[in-house]
Amino acid sequence: MIQSHKDLKIWQNSILFVKDIYSITSSFPAEERFGLTNQMRRAAVSIPSNIAEGAGRNGKKEWVRFLHIALGSISELETQLEIAKVLGFIHDPTKEIEQLIYFRRMILKLISSLNS
Repeated sequence: MIQSHKDLKIWQNSILFVKDIYSITSSFPAEERFGLTNQMRRAAVSIPSNIAEGAGRNGKKEWVRFLHIALGSISELETQLEIAKVLGFIHDPTKEIEQLIYFRRMILKLISSLNS
């Protein structure tokens, strides 16, 4: 068993991914500051936050619940990247979407491990 959520590669990598999303959204139009920019940043922050919160809860069942919330944030952010592309705010979000797919796989493996 892990000592802390900080020991998890998924948590470590998702923390770094937050920085990438902040960087990407910093070039969005100013009028998007409270719109898509804010939503994308909140969804990105939600991924490692829910991993940490679940790990800090009492029991596997609650941890799994928070991991499912993180999965929802991944799907939300994937959709928002596509919207940003359609709106012309970013050119090609393939790298970021591939990272989100990786996060999804890692979280699903962690859920499976916790459930066995």
